[in-house]
Amino acid sequence: MLEVDASTEWHHHSEVADYFVCLTGVLRVETQTPDANFTLHPGRTAEVKPPQVHRVVNIHDGRSVYLLVQGIGKYDFIRE
Repeated sequence: MLEVDASTEWHHHSEVADYFVCLTGVLRVETQTPDANFTLHPGRTAEVKPPQVHRVVNIHDGRSVYLLVQGIGKYDFIRE
C-alpha cells in the first residue's frame, strides 16, 4: 500500500523478479537504464526483472494498493 505522493526507494534485486498487480488506485512503476514508466490501473500488471533498478510511485489522489509477487531466487533489496 502506498499513501498519497508516496513511493518505494529506488532499488534492484540480484536474482528475483518483481511482479506488480494494481488492486486499487493508480501506480507508476519506473525503471532506470533503460528509463521506462508503466502506469497500472486496477487489474493491470508489470514485471521488473533483475537487476533492473526500479521503484513504485502512487500517482492516485488517494491510497493505492498493489500485490507484489517475487520470483524464485535469493531475496535482496539493494538500494540505489
